[in-house]
Order: sequence, then C-alpha cells, then structure tokens
Amino acid sequence: MLLGHDDGYVRDKNMKVTVVYNHFGPNCNQRMPRIRYGYAHVANNLYFGWMQYAIGGSMRPSLKSEANLFIAPKVGSKEVTWRKIGNTSGDKWEFHSVRDAFENGAYFTVTKGGRVPKPNYRKEQGFKVVDVKSVRSLTRSAGALQCSRTSIC
Repeated sequence: MLLGHDDGYVRDKNMKVTVVYNHFGPNCNQRMPRIRYGYAHVANNLYFGWMQYAIGGSMRPSLKSEANLFIAPKVGSKEVTWRKIGNTSGDKWEFHSVRDAFENGAYFTVTKGGRVPKPNYRKEQGFKVVDVKSVRSLTRSAGALQCSRTSIC
C-alpha cells in the first residue's frame, strides 16, 4: 500500500490517510503502508510477519501507529519500521507508537521526543480505537473474499 505519488510530488504533504481493521500477512513483504509526505493514522491492524518491514516512510511523513498487533516473522527482519535516509529532506520524520503490542521480537523505531500527531477527524469521520487485545478477533474476517464460481459472495 503505497501512499504518495513519488518523492518529487510535494503536494502529497497535505495527504491524510487512515489504515484500519486489516490483517496483513503472513506473506507480505513491505509497504503496509509506505508513506511519502503526508500523515497516516494506522490503527487496530494485525501484522503477521513481513520480510523487509511493515510500515515505512520517506519525505518527512508523519505516522501515528495505534493499538496494532505486530508479530515478527521467525526469520528475517524483526523491525516494524523503515525510513528512507539520505534524501534531500534530511532525516525529519515522525513515527509514533501508541498502545501497540509486539510479539516474537518485533520492535518499532519511534521519533525521539516530539508530540504524537493527531488525526484531526471530523465528528462523522471518527471511530473508536479498541484495545490491542481485541485486534485478533476484530480482524479475523479481514482480507480477500474466499469465493468460487459456484459460491455466492
């Protein structure tokens, strides 16, 4: 899930995206999501293994990861986050983890200091972020439909 056009498309700095109630894995490689510029609120998702990273960013993105369950793969990268370093924007980025849970050695590299960005939803856009203990059951039916030519979806 790539959020943002390309590194040269500065207008994406106004982008605001919510990624919620998803089950990622076990065979996802990266970009769950990858954010260029802009802001993403990632909440109540289940990450069941990844190869390179789960959440990444470049070009000064802001991220609030909230009440997600990250289960690292048995082999490979245990780090949840990735950020592009060495671009012209420097290393300015904001990644925050709030009430996330980590299993099997998973870890999240956060911004040092600073305040956690708020999603600033309008009243009709808001939703309740549930406790991370409920994420497995909340995302149990997430994903592609299991349909066949002879079944009704």
